[in-house]
Amino acid sequence: MTTTRDAQLPEYTPEEQAEILRDDRGVPVGVVEKPRWTPAKVALWVAISLVGALGWTMLAIVRGERVNTIWFVVTAVATYAIAYRFYALYIQRRIMRPDDTRATPAERVNNGRDFDPTDRRVLYGHHFAAIAGAGPLVGPVLAAQMGYLPGTLWIILGVVVAGGVQDMLVLFYSMRRGGRSLGQMARDEIGRFGGTVAIVVVFVMLMIVLAVLALVCVNALAESPWGVFSVGCTIPIALLMGLYLRFVRPGRVTEVSVIGFLALIAAIVGGRWVAESSWGEFFLLSPTTLVVCMVVYGFLAAVLPVWLLLTPRDYLSTFMKVGTIVVLAVGIVVVRPIAQMPDFTEFAFNTEGPVFAGALFPFLFITIACGALSGMHAMVASGTTPKMIQKESQVRMIGYGGMLMESFVAIMALAAAVSLNQGVYFSMNMSPAAIEATAGEQFSPEATPEENAAAAIANLRVSDPAGNQPEIAWDAVVDGEDVTLTGAAALEAVASDVGEPSVVSRTGGAPTLAVGIANVMHDVVGGKGMMSFWYHFAIMFEALFILSAVDAVTRVARFQLGDAIGNAVPRFRDPSWRLGSWLTTGVVVFAWGSLLLMGVTDPNGGIRTLFPLFGIANQLIAACALTIVTVMVVKKGYVRWAWIPLLPLAFDTATTFAASYQKIFSSDLAVGYWALHQATKDKIAAGGLDAKALADANATVRNTAIQGTLSIAFVVLVALLMVTALMAVVTALRAGAARGEDVGTSEDPPVPSHFYAPSGLGADALERKVEAEYAVVGDPRLLAGGRH
Repeated sequence: MTTTRDAQLPEYTPEEQAEILRDDRGVPVGVVEKPRWTPAKVALWVAISLVGALGWTMLAIVRGERVNTIWFVVTAVATYAIAYRFYALYIQRRIMRPDDTRATPAERVNNGRDFDPTDRRVLYGHHFAAIAGAGPLVGPVLAAQMGYLPGTLWIILGVVVAGGVQDMLVLFYSMRRGGRSLGQMARDEIGRFGGTVAIVVVFVMLMIVLAVLALVCVNALAESPWGVFSVGCTIPIALLMGLYLRFVRPGRVTEVSVIGFLALIAAIVGGRWVAESSWGEFFLLSPTTLVVCMVVYGFLAAVLPVWLLLTPRDYLSTFMKVGTIVVLAVGIVVVRPIAQMPDFTEFAFNTEGPVFAGALFPFLFITIACGALSGMHAMVASGTTPKMIQKESQVRMIGYGGMLMESFVAIMALAAAVSLNQGVYFSMNMSPAAIEATAGEQFSPEATPEENAAAAIANLRVSDPAGNQPEIAWDAVVDGEDVTLTGAAALEAVASDVGEPSVVSRTGGAPTLAVGIANVMHDVVGGKGMMSFWYHFAIMFEALFILSAVDAVTRVARFQLGDAIGNAVPRFRDPSWRLGSWLTTGVVVFAWGSLLLMGVTDPNGGIRTLFPLFGIANQLIAACALTIVTVMVVKKGYVRWAWIPLLPLAFDTATTFAASYQKIFSSDLAVGYWALHQATKDKIAAGGLDAKALADANATVRNTAIQGTLSIAFVVLVALLMVTALMAVVTALRAGAARGEDVGTSEDPPVPSHFYAPSGLGADALERKVEAEYAVVGDPRLLAGGRH
């Protein structure tokens, strides 16, 4: 007699049944589908390859005076598809070898706080939101001063062979080790000395990274009631989503997604009304007040259960992040703006760049971090994400796929920046001091900022795509007629169109990207009358982007510190110990909050103080992560595939060490910390400075001393880590790793899994059938996130 339970189970063909993995009780835990190449699939991938080759030909070979930015979209998407389908899968099969019959830490521990089996779509959103901070938005915009081609090559090819590889492998190896932090994995795999060095250097560098992320967010939200209200609303919306998904309708991801998306749109639209109402003054916050708000929020996001605030808020943010970038990509395809920057500018080969100092090698690879390779990602991949992933087979989609999406964000930021008129771009990104120096005798204290900027652009030693001196130009509507304004009038028109008093010297990259987005999107929706909306929408989008990284990385830093203290006081290793989590989180937010306050109150501008050190520190963390991964690959016996992490490690080490060397020893005042330090001390000693100039000079002396000292310490510590890692590799090779033997790692012992979830964002026909079966025979407490 057929029972009701049996009647609800799906029927499988013998071929399908052979592809289903089951536990000892017959419960499905995974699907291993055999690849089936059909003529249609072969034709599809051939077409993708041809389109990608055409895109690279237009960008890198044909080039010319008129390069359509549509090729940025086409080239990136085609390259990402090929890399994900073939290279990432190759790495998965050779040195990861996921096993869905093995329980992940989220399934094993499942304490409802830090370890929580999270729907793969929600976790993808959390992971992407956590890794996508200021880097993919700001870095490419700043690097556009070198031309469009260097940044394009690094962003697309870098993510394929470096960024995606690091993120995926760190996530996998951390998951295999109970979700342990990067520093603790170094201690376990390399030894006490090397591990201690890694823990110290990574933690200090992470505080600098967090401070810069928070600083960019504060600068974007300061004195902006619209942005503060809209971003603030995401917190109660996220709490509602977390409670709804946990207690009201468990597992209804699509349903809660619709609710959250509609609430987010309402917050964005309502933000403009609030800003213009009498309530607006309550959301008009100073930078110092925002520092306090950021610290309080960071503390709460790091100690509350992940399902309550952090995960739903990051998932909610992903709607806006991915949606905005996709809309921008569609806008570029529709509008097809021409790149106003040439393939290479003169600033790629000298240190005279007005946006940042430094030649293409090594400073391009330090300026563009997130989007190609970022050490901060390794912290997230060994922090929150490995404690929430449901199945080992999901690592490729979340780790490599999440990094590809961030790279696409960086490419869209670069495309928006290079589509701007060169004169407008440089006027926005040159500091007042740079404008004064470049304008020379044409500079006048009585002139407007726009007039001085126009004088500086006329003297700027750079060429447009046709090889001519660039001119400030902007299409505007005057008395109902379309006209092209030039010079100072053009800059005034830009400010008027975006609803700002001025756009001159709006450094940091975020305002430039916002103008670029508005410049593209107003041609798609709304015309010139909508430019101010699109500009402020983009500013709020950038702030939301960055804040999502701050909350997640604060939690990651708390895990890092807890693991470090846990070597002396074992109780701290338990991330669910409430007192320990409060103490470690308090130390973390105090550390980055202090640096943030220094940046906000710095008379020379915080971004100028912290960003160069941020770039080097971020990439040095990546060097540490790839070093640790290489050791684990070798000790596992996969020596013949150790080139996979070694290739990006070698390049990253060369660029970061070269940049550090130049920052420490260069006599060029625009590059060298100590050269500028000594020159400024000499200027102070000579006397004759007024009060403001003296205060700025003293700040420069202090900041360059801090930066120079930290740069020396970072390089020495990372070099020590690499030496100890090399010794561990040699020991492993002698012990049998060279013969392909597993010489022992710190992986947790395997525990059988009793849970099923699809491996990709979507689910194919067989995976849907297995999901339906698991809904009948599986453990519902795993789906609900409760203890078991």
